[in-house]
Amino acid sequence: MNFDWIGFFFWVFVAASFLFLVVGLLKMSSKAFGLSGLLMILPFLYFLGAENWMRWLALFPLIPFTLAFFAKRRQRKLWNE
Repeated sequence: MNFDWIGFFFWVFVAASFLFLVVGLLKMSSKAFGLSGLLMILPFLYFLGAENWMRWLALFPLIPFTLAFFAKRRQRKLWNE
């Protein structure tokens, strides 16, 4: 019985990305949102090969990147006031 390294890294990236997403939501940290988006890209690119509605799951990493943009914009706005 061989260990499935691809599946292991897939789930490690998914778990870490959701962990950073939660940290980003709690602290409104643009770095945590950005890291969450980066960690989501590889596992969710797998879904681009699907031939059904699951192809749309590949767009899910856009959510943390959008949140990172608005969190960074909010931080800059607070510093400029």
